[in-house]
Amino acid sequence: MKRLMFLVSLIYGLMALGLGTLNGDELILVTPLVIYLASGLLFGPDALRVAVTRTISADRTEHDELVSVKLTVTNNGSRLEEVWLEDVVSRPVDIVDGAARLLTTLLAGATTEVAYALRAKRGVYRFPGLRVTAGDHFSLFRRQALVSAPAQLLVTPGALRLRRLEIRPRRTRVYSGFVPAHQGGPGVEFFGVRDYQPGDPLHWINWRASARHPDTYYTTEFEQERVADVAIILDARIRSDVLSRHGSLFECAAQAAAMLAETFLNDGNRVGLLVYGSILDWTFPGYGKTQRERILQALARAEPGGSLIFDKLDVLPSRLFPLHSQIVLISPLVKDDLPMLVRLRARGYQVLIVSPDPIPLEMEMLRATPEADLAARIVRLERRSQISQLRQAGIYVLDWDINTPLDQALFAMSNRPLAGPYARGLS
Repeated sequence: MKRLMFLVSLIYGLMALGLGTLNGDELILVTPLVIYLASGLLFGPDALRVAVTRTISADRTEHDELVSVKLTVTNNGSRLEEVWLEDVVSRPVDIVDGAARLLTTLLAGATTEVAYALRAKRGVYRFPGLRVTAGDHFSLFRRQALVSAPAQLLVTPGALRLRRLEIRPRRTRVYSGFVPAHQGGPGVEFFGVRDYQPGDPLHWINWRASARHPDTYYTTEFEQERVADVAIILDARIRSDVLSRHGSLFECAAQAAAMLAETFLNDGNRVGLLVYGSILDWTFPGYGKTQRERILQALARAEPGGSLIFDKLDVLPSRLFPLHSQIVLISPLVKDDLPMLVRLRARGYQVLIVSPDPIPLEMEMLRATPEADLAARIVRLERRSQISQLRQAGIYVLDWDINTPLDQALFAMSNRPLAGPYARGLS
């Protein structure tokens, strides 16, 4: 448009100068400019009548998986001398093959394709349509339109299963599983000895105890193993996130939430997810593959955000979680989180905290100076003090260095002693 305005102004200026001075040389100079303008008018684009059909290989995929996108573009109008086609994506993606844009010429009724393959990180990606920009070869006239071709791609975090995670909530459900139920019955681990009752299997009889009391028989009881209620809380507060050149702390936390949910669901437990950030996104507890998909979709939508209401854990809606169930919090922890977590433990919940360490990421963003090293030492001491207080309250805390895979971190911590009733830890 600027070029067109300049050309028109130049033509009028030269014509006015030639007529004013009665000099034919200036009028002759106008001739090629008029021809240039007439060519643009002749070959310039008419109203855009373009139809677009989108084909996407998957509308739901996992982190870093390959997705193919193809757009078929048909020109239902007049010839387009120069047309720029560009697919619009709501968030940046990594294009590994092909291109999401194309410069071409479209004859009337002609068809062309824009095809590419992409990899995307966790999140929701929207494809509203194709941006079409048509013009002439002289770049005088341009028309632009966004042709609707909507699609959505949901990218979930990869959900690898961890080693079995031993939890010991005070209350379990009636179905058989892998969680010790603090009750005698069929099982593997020794629970106690009781008087023999008619109908007890003979191989349950404790012959050593019965030999000491010849007047009666005794039966060995085993601890029942059942499924449990598990609530996973993902800390999505903006104050808990740390960004660095190598990624985001929240992305590591979301990945950990997916892995823990996969592990608990595969063990038959009833699992729910609460994303605690700018809003409360609660995925109601459930079982099996359907619940796994619900949780992964909720994690794909999760984004860190700020809220004056949910800035602290004090308003954590604990009534969403069944009493005496297992709570798993994934959070780097901030100073004012301690009182609420201790209250949860006092109310009878078993609390496990997977805490990704934010200090290494924060140090990456600072220049190495004695002052920065001193500040890091102080923050580490504060973090260790907070974790120590939580452990003294009977809360198991995994201080997770995100450079170590979560599975290895859990395994390394499994034999570490812990003060309090949760001392059996992980297995």
